[in-house]
Amino acid sequence: MRIMGADCIIATLGTFHKHLRTLVLRLFGPENLRMVLLHEIQQTAQANLLSWLDHPSIEVKEATSSMIFSITAKRLISYDSSSSDGKLWKQFDAFLQGLLAFPLYIPGTAFYKCMQEKKTLMNEKIALDLLFLLLFAGFETTSSGITATLKFLSSDPKALQELKEEQNNIRKRRANPDSEITWEEYKSMKFTSHVIHEALRLANIAPVMFRKATDEVHIKGYTIPKGSKIMVNPSSIHLDPTIYKDPNAFNPWRWKDTTEPVGGSSKEFMAFGGGLRLCVGADFAKLQMAIFLHCLVTKYR
Repeated sequence: MRIMGADCIIATLGTFHKHLRTLVLRLFGPENLRMVLLHEIQQTAQANLLSWLDHPSIEVKEATSSMIFSITAKRLISYDSSSSDGKLWKQFDAFLQGLLAFPLYIPGTAFYKCMQEKKTLMNEKIALDLLFLLLFAGFETTSSGITATLKFLSSDPKALQELKEEQNNIRKRRANPDSEITWEEYKSMKFTSHVIHEALRLANIAPVMFRKATDEVHIKGYTIPKGSKIMVNPSSIHLDPTIYKDPNAFNPWRWKDTTEPVGGSSKEFMAFGGGLRLCVGADFAKLQMAIFLHCLVTKYR
């Protein structure tokens, strides 16, 4: 909380939390995804993939982090990555090192560097805490999701082939194969959605989530006192053999036999959290992953 800010959306409760969620959904809700962000994501993905051709190799995590940061920052703070020196993204990238570090505020530590970098960006409270969290969470988690997806696909020719067929069939049905993806086309990407859910299930990008018991909770003979800090471990569900057959295998087809989590979450799938505190950017993240995969597999080897 010292890094993210006491007034950020993940730390607030009740009415104030609902208010912040509403603000975020005005930017990243379904209407904006369909009308604005679909176009921006596709343009950015195509431009970045084209720029990669000039390099002998690409570090996928770093390259996709920069790409996704530019999309999110453009929406939030009118940031133009094409005319910048890239320092803003690098400052945010430094936060990751401090996020999972011991909170020692001493020069030379990762936590100290993280807090110092934040000072160069932020002065105002609630609004800036929110912007900071959205920029950080957006580029870090989604780029990890894309990286994990590419890793799994590179080791599974059958899954990659079915993904390519689905995406190329979308292009073939168009009057102009190179026209932009429509919202209806995106919603028709069933196998792509299976691939994304399976990669997120296996990768467990958010290894833990923290919650606080606002009331005393009684569950299975145990009592969780009011005020307790709770650490939720999604991988204990995602890798449970009683829920997922052969849980350590990358198997996108397993989602054909089950109902994909509506809104990005269920009791058996917690990649985006769950309940009232479901990740407000879940649909935004899945859209970015799907569009990137489309641009990649239809144009490149």
